[in-house]
Amino acid sequence: MDCYTANWDPLGEAAYYRKLDLYTMGWDLREDLRDCLVAAAPYGGPIALLKNKKEKSPSSRPPLEIYTASGVLLASIPWKNSPAVHLGWTTSEDLLCIQEDGSVLVYSLFCEFKRRFSMGNEVLQNHVLEAKVFHTEYGTGVAILTGAHRFTIATNVEDLKLRRLPQVPGVQKPPSCWAVLCQERVTVLLVAVGQELYLLDNTTCSPVTLPGLSPHAGSFLRMAVSFNYRYLALFTDTGYIWMGKSNLKEKLGESICEFRAPPKQMVWCTRSRSKQRAVVMAWERRLLVAGDAEQCIQYPLDEDSYLVPELDGVRIFSRSTHEFLHEIPEASQEVFKIASMAPGALLLEAQKEYEKESQKADEYLREIKDQNLLPEAVEQCIRAASYEHEPEIQKSLLRAASFGKCFIDKFPPERFVETCRGLRVLNAIRDYQIGIPLSFDQYTQVTTEVLLDRLVLRRLYPIAIKICEYLRLSEFQGISRILAHWACYKVQQKDKSDEEVAQAINQKLGDTPGISYSEIAARAYECGRTELAIKLLEYEPRSGKQVPLLLKMKRSQLALSKAIESGDTDLVYTVVLHLKNELNRGAFFMTLQNQPVALSLYRQFCKYQELDTLKDLYNQDDDHQELGNFHVRASYASDKQIDGRVASLQNAVDEYYKAKNEFAAKATEDQIKLLRSQRRLQADFDKPYLDESLHDTVYNLILEGNHKRAEQFYRDFKIPDKRFWWLKINALAEQGDWEELEKFSKSKKSPIGYLPFVEMSMKHHNRHEAKKYAPRVAPEQRVKAFLLVGDLSQASEAAIERKNEAEMNLVLSKCTAAADASVVAKINLAKAQLGKK
Repeated sequence: MDCYTANWDPLGEAAYYRKLDLYTMGWDLREDLRDCLVAAAPYGGPIALLKNKKEKSPSSRPPLEIYTASGVLLASIPWKNSPAVHLGWTTSEDLLCIQEDGSVLVYSLFCEFKRRFSMGNEVLQNHVLEAKVFHTEYGTGVAILTGAHRFTIATNVEDLKLRRLPQVPGVQKPPSCWAVLCQERVTVLLVAVGQELYLLDNTTCSPVTLPGLSPHAGSFLRMAVSFNYRYLALFTDTGYIWMGKSNLKEKLGESICEFRAPPKQMVWCTRSRSKQRAVVMAWERRLLVAGDAEQCIQYPLDEDSYLVPELDGVRIFSRSTHEFLHEIPEASQEVFKIASMAPGALLLEAQKEYEKESQKADEYLREIKDQNLLPEAVEQCIRAASYEHEPEIQKSLLRAASFGKCFIDKFPPERFVETCRGLRVLNAIRDYQIGIPLSFDQYTQVTTEVLLDRLVLRRLYPIAIKICEYLRLSEFQGISRILAHWACYKVQQKDKSDEEVAQAINQKLGDTPGISYSEIAARAYECGRTELAIKLLEYEPRSGKQVPLLLKMKRSQLALSKAIESGDTDLVYTVVLHLKNELNRGAFFMTLQNQPVALSLYRQFCKYQELDTLKDLYNQDDDHQELGNFHVRASYASDKQIDGRVASLQNAVDEYYKAKNEFAAKATEDQIKLLRSQRRLQADFDKPYLDESLHDTVYNLILEGNHKRAEQFYRDFKIPDKRFWWLKINALAEQGDWEELEKFSKSKKSPIGYLPFVEMSMKHHNRHEAKKYAPRVAPEQRVKAFLLVGDLSQASEAAIERKNEAEMNLVLSKCTAAADASVVAKINLAKAQLGKK
């Protein structure tokens, strides 16, 4: 405790903040948190992760995973539904998965599907842009922003009643930020559109002006509501931060930070009787704590982090760590502040000196008693102990409180006993395997009954029973070690069969945390009981622990099967390479033939490391299709001359015909033909043509004026007419050969019409040429053509001739009242006549 205040950071004159390390995360995430949908339940609750599905392949199914706060996996299922937009937890720790179509799926803590409900037809039609899950006195609610920029809200998902809120006036794009507020037991939304704020309730949309807002604040980018919904903070594009009451009637403070980009997350960090309420903002590599003070606190972030607001602070977790940021409570400040003369600090020093058998203990005690502050000193030590996470610091403070109680007549013991019991429970559930990092204030808020319910929900029956009986976690860990030693002793006994010993060990140990069956199996192998070791490994849940021991026992075939069952490709490669070194070539190939997964992975390995071996595998299997693919890749992967490449492609053609894949064979023959033609072009024109696509080859020939050679390619390779016309029009327009383009347009009837001629001419800024083709465009596209060339008069005549009101309106939208009055009058007259009919 000598450096206890080393991690205290001042915010203002009276408040200090610190970060506590909760866990080193046990998960092995392959994705960054920014690539996942993340939801963390309050009060040290579970964490749900769902990778953002960017791939459109139906076979791509990202898993929905639920972890404890320490990163221990609770459950995982493949996501087979439509893309999710947002995840959130209910007060009863059910997971809400909000999908694009507005349907909400409800899952249990172990990914068990419970039910589904919809947020209404409007959300279904317009899809979900953003969603938020919030908690009020009515229960858990859901707020939806649709693609039509309208809000739909349900204040209680258990008693679903949907409310469609009024539209924000003049909104053409999604709001920059929005938040759910609770004002006088009514749930409302605060919506920011640039520099404007609107408050949406059931019937009205009202503009809002924040009290004390700086006139130079700028546009709102982020907003955050406190855990208890009493406070509101907003961040603008000038780095200005406004903090106030959520009733929008009182300003608490303001701050300005050096960052202008919006933070990825912004949450409140506050507690009851807070001296300096603060807002925590996270950027890519920076965490900022801002309050009503000139200076802010900055912390570097080594990884992408996620903020979870809590009752008395903020949890911050990343791929590797989990921390708790909070304001130092007053009791802790009084006891631990440097040079503090508070009664609690003196009592702590007195207890330390007493343990040293020093007379200074009496001096400290007399100083406290002379001021009649001994009861206050005991109270300070008890309160300070309740805020600590480290057991040693808790014990030191409680020993000081116990020491001080001895000198007080009739001191009520209830507070001391309750604190000791509460800390005993908290130390137990904060354990990594359980992973519920509750603080004392949170524990008091949720109550012991709710905590026990959550432990039972997690199927942690033993610890729930032990908490009920007020047993220590350390005893639980000791039992685990005793059971492990008992199991190692049991495998050495020769009086029972391997099956009986394995069953006895499993019945005794079950799935006890801390037990490693692989270590027990290793002990059995050392004792010469190989079969018993194999049976014990069946109870080992970690394949990474099974496979090395099986290889050590020379049970390579079983190790390969276990590695494949695990789905861990690295583990499969380890076994395959071990087999390759252990077996001769023929036996190795025969072993792989019986394990398709291993064979497939080994082929992938050979593609990058051993191409000759890959070819031998394909030959052994008479896999002509893959042999053809192999030759195609070889023709492009090597630095061969053109003849060598053609030879490789010809081998591929032969293999494709053997595989009866005529499409691949014909395509490869066409590629050979193209390569030979490109070589001739290269020789004739001394320009690089090799390895260009057919499209690029023809395009470049036209650009260079070699129209006859381009026509030859068109005939030889049977390029479709439409494709060739598009190619030639594009190339001639880019070259600026307008004479040749006009000649080409008159060569025969265009299979793609004449609108492309107009478009390409305008694209290359030649309105004169474009006007030549506009009258030749098909009637249904003629209005568009005339509009492209800027001939509103001709466009209006074409629209009137077709009696198409939509086209008339389109022309009207392009007209100006002063310059095109005659066109406007003509169209209005035609529309009027059309309306009479």
